[in-house]
Amino acid sequence: MVRFFLHLTQLAEGYARHAGRARQQAIALGPASCPIVHMTFASRITRMPRPFAAEPADDARAALPWADGPVAELLAGTAGCSPYLRGLMGHEGDWLQGALDDPEAAIATLFADLRAAPLDHVALDLRQAKRRVALLTALADLGGVWPLETVTGTLSDFADLACTRALRAALMAEVKRGKLPGLTEDHLDTAGGMVVLAMGKMGAGELNYSSDIDLICLFDESRFDRDDFHEARAGFIRATRRMAATLGDQTGEGYVFRTDLRLRPDPAVTPVCMGMEAAERYYESLGRTWERAAYIKARPCAGDLDAGQRFLSDLRPFVWRRHLDFAAIQDAHDMRLRIRAHKGLGGAISLAGHNMKLGRGGIREIEFFTQTRQIIAGGRDPDLRVRGTVPGLTVLAEKGWLPDAVAQELSQHYRSHREVEHRLQMIHDQQTHDLPDKPEDFARLACLMDVDEAKWRHDLIERLNAVHELTEGFFASDSSPAPEPTPLENSEVIARWPRYPALRSDRAVEIFKRLRPEILCRLERAAKPEEALLAFDGFLAGLPAGVQLFSLFEANHQLIDLLVDITSVSPDLARHLSQNSRVFDAVIGGGFFADWPGADALSEELNAVLAREPDYERKLDTARRWKNEWHFRVGVHLLRGLIDAAEASTQYADLAGVTLGVLWPVVQADFALKHGQAPGRGAIVLGMGSLGAGRLHARSDLDVIVIYDPDGVETSDGARPLQVRVYYARLTQALITALTAPMPQGKLYEVDMRLRPSGNQGPVATSLAAFRAYQSGDAWTWEHLALTRARVMAGPDDLAGDVRAYRAELLAAPRDQDSVLREVATMRARIAGAKGPGAFWDPKLGRGRMQEIELAAQASALLSRAGSMDLAAGLAAAVAQGWLDAESADHLAQTHAFCWSLQVGARLISDSQLDPDKLGAGGCAFLQRVTGQTGMKALADTLNSHTGRAADILDSALPPRGEPE
Repeated sequence: MVRFFLHLTQLAEGYARHAGRARQQAIALGPASCPIVHMTFASRITRMPRPFAAEPADDARAALPWADGPVAELLAGTAGCSPYLRGLMGHEGDWLQGALDDPEAAIATLFADLRAAPLDHVALDLRQAKRRVALLTALADLGGVWPLETVTGTLSDFADLACTRALRAALMAEVKRGKLPGLTEDHLDTAGGMVVLAMGKMGAGELNYSSDIDLICLFDESRFDRDDFHEARAGFIRATRRMAATLGDQTGEGYVFRTDLRLRPDPAVTPVCMGMEAAERYYESLGRTWERAAYIKARPCAGDLDAGQRFLSDLRPFVWRRHLDFAAIQDAHDMRLRIRAHKGLGGAISLAGHNMKLGRGGIREIEFFTQTRQIIAGGRDPDLRVRGTVPGLTVLAEKGWLPDAVAQELSQHYRSHREVEHRLQMIHDQQTHDLPDKPEDFARLACLMDVDEAKWRHDLIERLNAVHELTEGFFASDSSPAPEPTPLENSEVIARWPRYPALRSDRAVEIFKRLRPEILCRLERAAKPEEALLAFDGFLAGLPAGVQLFSLFEANHQLIDLLVDITSVSPDLARHLSQNSRVFDAVIGGGFFADWPGADALSEELNAVLAREPDYERKLDTARRWKNEWHFRVGVHLLRGLIDAAEASTQYADLAGVTLGVLWPVVQADFALKHGQAPGRGAIVLGMGSLGAGRLHARSDLDVIVIYDPDGVETSDGARPLQVRVYYARLTQALITALTAPMPQGKLYEVDMRLRPSGNQGPVATSLAAFRAYQSGDAWTWEHLALTRARVMAGPDDLAGDVRAYRAELLAAPRDQDSVLREVATMRARIAGAKGPGAFWDPKLGRGRMQEIELAAQASALLSRAGSMDLAAGLAAAVAQGWLDAESADHLAQTHAFCWSLQVGARLISDSQLDPDKLGAGGCAFLQRVTGQTGMKALADTLNSHTGRAADILDSALPPRGEPE
């Protein structure tokens, strides 16, 4: 864990210490390069407490005659303000003299000695160490020798070590008594499967000066037989109590740390040490938002650290939700209000007696603000899962979840508040956060901080108010007046809303009650409000649960506008969104309205996302969620006019290609677990049709062919080997299942494999030799036409290169133009005979529509012997070949572009046959915009005239057609 941020260097056992830039360079270069520059403690002092009381200051000077100069001033000022630290100087003055020569080395040596010491006197040893750590860190803090992060990090590291030693001693006692079945002293290094989790500030490495330590103690019950479980649990419970007593009991030598074990699951009824499985069950079924927040900072600090890390990994789905969890805002806000009410901390800020931790503008508000934002988005972005408060603010700003200026300001206030907190606690070693309520005590605190009291009071008030203003707006509900009631309020549609599943819970009803005026106000601004209301009603009716989504809307009102846009344009898309509402997360996640990143960046992102998932099913679920969010992004950009239909079709194709390319090796790896690695040279996935051409719409299926090369291998080498043909057939089926299986996240794509050799009668996977033989000897002309749009989507580079080379060779063969065009004419006739004339609003099927124009372009590409061309280039080549004139080719290209725009727009808003009478005003307006028309009549006239002329051009250009068979 990164704990320290300013001027740190690495010393013994990885312990980070502040030593100054010159010394860091010298240590890094080594003794052979230059002598170590030693900066004295005195030379590093940057501030100095003033004695509040002269007598204890003078006593300290007399008791520590070895101190002079700035060190003597620091000791006197500290003793004159803090009776507690004055007492520590009397106890540990001799040790302090040497420790101040090199405080980092002194701490490292102290820790090393503790680790090596026998456990016979662990309580005494830890109390002595606590006095020394407390004294040295206080002086380094007060003198400005160490920054805050080094101070809190040193205290936290000592707490880790103290827990480790106290636990080891407690477990040794149980082992010697034979109370931990099967365990010997050799098992003490891993604590017999018991782990101590550091929570709160200790977990984050931010322990305050006189802090309790919050611990959760667990043990791995899987290490014990069923008959031994109860005895083992009893032994671990006794060890936990002994450890807590070693740390927390007040003796003549002091104490080490007050220990709080109440953060464990249901502490009123559970033992102080419980099994990991029982704890996990509790969190899965009963865990609350505050417990999720607590686990942001959790880390194993003593005992079996590996077992503790495994437990935290298993708990990750509880802490970090896969969706943006804006409902956590209300939970955190409610908890803040309960704390304020319980502690009596409401009301305006007044310095006298103000609680620097829990009061308004205090430390806890900054922590809640940071942790709640981490909970909201940390499930989607692992980079946000940092433990420290300042690091959390920093990464939230880097990821765009709050402005950088806000993060910097809150970080400054947090550091300042923590320093005040430390000085409050240094005076009497009290676990207090309350500012003094007596004038003389305020004066003492100002002396210890070395500040002008009047100015400091003013600055502190400003800081507290600034923190409160920055954080309160995030938690509190919008206090702006609700919009005026709209005529929609009286609609009969609204009367049925309380019966919908999304509004079954009281909490959902409460949030939606606050949202409803805003939603209705936005619906009222639609072109046809009643129509928009009905569309929104369809969305709400299909929503299975409401709390999370309503919380998302409440925190991000711009999403209401987006939802109204979607529901107004496409009730069909709205119904889809009601079942896949988490795609709204992507809008808030940052970069949603940025430019398209391109296939390479998408591939890198998807690979990284899937690499974090532990198993195959989770990878598939994650791939579906990832694809759905990007798919939604393309649709919203098209809906909002940020991209046109051509750009949308390219982006849909990029997304499909990346999904195939990344998922294919994932499917293969899972399949190989049972049946071995792919035999021979592996297999490639060949994209056909619109996928191969790189032009898809929102509901396109994927036309693919799988081609493999056994390279002389007959069977796979796995635990359950398969013959090569069976292996690749089943592997292909596994890919189809991965793409098409309907899951809670939806399906990835529909898959069409009818373009493979021999169509549905052929094997689902084809060997390279069979593919070559078929295409060279048995394939129909239309199959060669289809190959002009083929593109390798996934698979090993060498095999992909061979397939590309063969395809280029095949398509480069000379063709008789009249024969090819006659075949195309026959295909037109067959399609017309099978499909009929097509519906008027169908842009794909029918005379002069997309499919016919694509056939003409493919024929030209085949005759050009160039392999592949886009549609415009193919039609242009037909001019050079002499069977189209330039004006006709241009009209065909324009007609196809127009029909394609209509197809892309229509498929975004509905999966049904296009019918303007059922689209509503929003859907019709969208289609007009995406096709560049003004009015549905103009759109119909353009479609009719363009396709009619295109049909006439093709009739004239192609040879006379035979009757369809």
